[in-house]
Amino acid sequence: MTPIRVLIADDQIMVRQGFTVLLNAEPGIEVIGQAVDGLDAVAQVAELAPDVVLMDVRMPRLGGIEATRRLTEPSGATVKVLVLTTFDLDEYVYEALRAGASGFLLKDASAAELAQAVRVVAAGDALLAPNITKRLIAEFSRVTSSPRTPLKDRVGDLTERETEVLALIAQGLSNGEIAERLVVAEQTVKSHVGRILVKLGLRDRTQAAVFAYETGLIRPAGY
Repeated sequence: MTPIRVLIADDQIMVRQGFTVLLNAEPGIEVIGQAVDGLDAVAQVAELAPDVVLMDVRMPRLGGIEATRRLTEPSGATVKVLVLTTFDLDEYVYEALRAGASGFLLKDASAAELAQAVRVVAAGDALLAPNITKRLIAEFSRVTSSPRTPLKDRVGDLTERETEVLALIAQGLSNGEIAERLVVAEQTVKSHVGRILVKLGLRDRTQAAVFAYETGLIRPAGY
């Protein structure tokens, strides 16, 4: 089995080395490089073609948000970005999700949590840390401007069932949980998710969740 190739981008050498040791000790994961800032990360991704980048948000020269945007915006980009942060409610993390990151992880995560996060993001089939990510998306979408009309119009391309599935994705439910909620086969849900991503031009479930909140399809609890 080909290992998941990981690049770690952080301006603190202790963080880079610590995560490298932890991940290299995990089966099926290999750290292939370390970047000292966003510019270095972009250059190394072009050279090494990792599957996943662990990206710190705050770095000199080029921060994690802009680096994430440069890595995920090009047509055909396949690298997945997992944002590293010290706080679970960090407005910069929300901006990173909007920029194309597939999820985020707290820097004090355990070795098991770190490895699982890398595997989840590499697979692209689950919303990372749904209880935390959902709360972060909800909090910061609450203070953004009104839903953008072009985005709202695009929801109209979805069928009623696809819209329902999108709403459940935004609530942090897995495919299995959605299947149980809708009383359908899990494979049916996976097909719906695939069509939703294609129709909306989104990269993964995290982007779908951001889309659902920003279009007003889902409103943060209590608002």
